[in-house]
Amino acid sequence: MTRPPHAREKVLDAFEQLLIREGERAATLESVAREAGVSKGGLLYHFGSREALEQGLFERLRALAAENVEELQRAPEGPLASFLATSGDVGLPVDRAINAVSRLAHGGNGTASAELAAVRAGWAEALRPHVRDDVALDLVMLVSDGIYVNSALMNDLPGPVPRGEALAGLIRLVQSAVAD
Repeated sequence: MTRPPHAREKVLDAFEQLLIREGERAATLESVAREAGVSKGGLLYHFGSREALEQGLFERLRALAAENVEELQRAPEGPLASFLATSGDVGLPVDRAINAVSRLAHGGNGTASAELAAVRAGWAEALRPHVRDDVALDLVMLVSDGIYVNSALMNDLPGPVPRGEALAGLIRLVQSAVAD
């Protein structure tokens, strides 16, 4: 008898949540199984080791990041405007995967660091045709980072997180600064 396909995702969700909430050391196989509501044997059925669980998370991140890049490329307002407009969207699946992998990277996991660098490189490649040079690309990425950090870390505090027309104005300003 095979396990339900959603059980694997449930285990990955639990691993992701534990990493974000409590950090890399707290995300043991036992705690992940408990969080997922499965036995340790059930977890090991899907992921035979901690390394396999991490690989599953990296695969999830790659898939979500690829979807994100495809969405940027299809955006009616263009990739650059879409990238900046969605930089403050926290709590989405791709954001949770990035946060979880970041916790592994901060713990010294070199593969996690490489996976995060690959996500950033994917965004950069999607945006590069829409900016005049690498300096302009750096500006876009840093503005995006600033919007994200202020949205993610200061969402309950007054701060420089533009919304609505203020965000649209910022996007227009950045576009005029980086365009060919």
